[in-house]
Amino acid sequence: MKKIIFAAVAVFGFAFANAQETKFGAKAGLNLSNFTGDAEDSSTKVGFQVGAFVEIKVSEKFSVQPEVMFSALGATEEFFGITVNTNLNYIVVPVMAKYYVAGAFSLEAGPQIGFLMSAKSEADGGESVDIKDIVNSTDFGINVGAGYDVTENINLGLRYTIGVSNIVKDAPDNFSVGNSNIAFAIGYKF
Repeated sequence: MKKIIFAAVAVFGFAFANAQETKFGAKAGLNLSNFTGDAEDSSTKVGFQVGAFVEIKVSEKFSVQPEVMFSALGATEEFFGITVNTNLNYIVVPVMAKYYVAGAFSLEAGPQIGFLMSAKSEADGGESVDIKDIVNSTDFGINVGAGYDVTENINLGLRYTIGVSNIVKDAPDNFSVGNSNIAFAIGYKF
């Protein structure tokens, strides 16, 4: 873990040293999350995200944007006629490569790591049960999206994240469940 943090700091340090322009910002948005894979009869859950980012201009058209976000994910599932709401809260760290296609319009893609903060399930409005023991503490995903700079400071974004790791701890070899999320966000660059 120390090697990963050191490597990330070195990469960001190099990027800052060579960057033409760096802007810090904050963003918040709406999550529409669900499970993929072997999660049957799951449906979309509404959540939110909030956090900070740094947009590092490498050239006129290309930027790197690391972020740190709190993201409320999960899904609603049906088991034998019982509705179960699963709430998974993560601190996610995406690192996005942004390409400005035309003026203020950008396309973006990049990896993401998520660190599980809490995991709870609630059946039909009953008592909430902690399920953190059965959910993996880290989650990896791939992001693709688009953004539009409404003004020099305000940005609107749409992003899809597909989880590429199994979130179920100690799952049998043939059973896999991943996170999936569509996020609509508004950001403010300082």
